[in-house]
Amino acid sequence: MWRGVVVAYIVVAVCYFPVALVGYLVFGKDVEDNILISLQKPTWLIIMANLFVVVHVIGSYQIYAMPVFDMLETLLVKRLKFKPTWYLRFITRNIYVAFTMFFAIAFPFFGGLLGFFGGFAFAPTTYFLPCIMWLAIYKPRRFSLSWIINWICIILGVLLMILAPIGALRSIIIKAKGYTFFS
Repeated sequence: MWRGVVVAYIVVAVCYFPVALVGYLVFGKDVEDNILISLQKPTWLIIMANLFVVVHVIGSYQIYAMPVFDMLETLLVKRLKFKPTWYLRFITRNIYVAFTMFFAIAFPFFGGLLGFFGGFAFAPTTYFLPCIMWLAIYKPRRFSLSWIINWICIILGVLLMILAPIGALRSIIIKAKGYTFFS
């Protein structure tokens, strides 16, 4: 499991950091939430990148939405007395996906909302809570390499949790003048 997590984080870092750094280098503060919107050419690269985004989102969305799917299906079966069949699952999940897709398309500041809520939800669960749990369970020697690395991750994760919502809220406020639904 440990090797899998390390490989996953390395792959994510190798994929995202160069795009973020080069995107900011090329477009500066005018880079869009979705860097593919900022690009003009080559067309084949934009098409290929969008295809990769679709493949990525199909897998990751299912994982992050699984608790919501479970909650909806449990509510329908236990409270509303639906039969737990495959088509209940199919219909419930597709309606939820359609709803979130409509919401993402309707609101032009959806990227800002993702950053805002992502700072509150994903930063703690991804960056610093695992480090706190690891320190509490394994109790490494103080000021050992493991202890120092975990504390660096905790501090950076808390900073990210504080700064990401602030930056996203600032972005929403600055761009609010030009927002039109379904734009």
